[in-house]
Amino acid sequence: MKIAVLPGDGIGPEIVAEAVKVLHALDLRFEMEEAPVGGAAYEAAGHPLPEATLELAKEADAVLFGAVGDWKYDTLERRLRPEQAILGLRKELGLFANFRPAICYAELTHASSLKPELVAGLDILIIRELTGDIYFGQPRGRRESPDGAFRGAQEAFDTMRYSKPEIERIAHVAFQAARKRGKKVTSVDKANVLETFQFWKDVVTEVHAQYPDVELEHMYVDNAAMQLVKAPKKFDVIVTGNMFGDILSDEAAMLTGSIGMLPSASLNADNRGLYEPSHGSAPDIAGQGVANPLATILSAAMMLRFSLNQAEAADRIESAVKSVLAQGLRTADIYSEGTRKVGTRDMGDAVVAALRTQG
Repeated sequence: MKIAVLPGDGIGPEIVAEAVKVLHALDLRFEMEEAPVGGAAYEAAGHPLPEATLELAKEADAVLFGAVGDWKYDTLERRLRPEQAILGLRKELGLFANFRPAICYAELTHASSLKPELVAGLDILIIRELTGDIYFGQPRGRRESPDGAFRGAQEAFDTMRYSKPEIERIAHVAFQAARKRGKKVTSVDKANVLETFQFWKDVVTEVHAQYPDVELEHMYVDNAAMQLVKAPKKFDVIVTGNMFGDILSDEAAMLTGSIGMLPSASLNADNRGLYEPSHGSAPDIAGQGVANPLATILSAAMMLRFSLNQAEAADRIESAVKSVLAQGLRTADIYSEGTRKVGTRDMGDAVVAALRTQG
């Protein structure tokens, strides 16, 4: 099993180091190779996704990714900014399906921004289409406006587009995932305004005919955003496009107590994937040893389950994380009175210790 380890920028190296430590504690045979990505790669090679890093990612069975980005790179032309690395990896590896589970652990119900009774037992899976939509649609750019009230003025434009096969394949992923859970899919769109998402709604409805055992509901994105904070436990699997999924998954993360608890998996058609925490690089706390590594550790568990066929090892990591939370250990983002605040390294050590005490 070959794992490409891409720590990236900001807190990326700190949190990835803890996930690697946990993986080594499993006594499984891994070949791990590290490479620069994002701002670190720009500094080293003049590009956020060097050819050598991309080739390593293509050769590996899975990619363990930290985070990219730093304010100091905001003045670079867009193609050289750190965030282009993750977009490039998604495109080059064909990572079209993003899984973001939002689970509120019993020990963290009071860390959520919502009342405990609204989030206790919360278990949502957001499936985000990852390689289409306005993030990748062409044409895009800047120009002199050819029409409208401000004809002749400078304007910027992007293109939202989806093909039928793109929507079909992510719909199949969502319905198949729901069959293993609560058998309900909520497809989120903006069909009342956008032609792209009327098409999305129509295609998802067509695919649903192949899954009569799964309930399907359609919901406009603005209503979905409201329902996530009003009655989040009404959702099981949410499937949506790239931009809406980006926004809603971060909203759902805060229901769990902290975005520092939210792992993610981005998979292609062969279940090869890139695994990363849902949070960013947090350059404001980089190097301080206070970042929460649990989302990265849980992402490593998803990697074991989906790409490396090691479901038992994945279960062990998730059990160890629950054990550590039950002990009252908390990083700063999930700390509350009566618990014990620990740093990044101590949290990783605690997960390793919990693994070693398992029967």
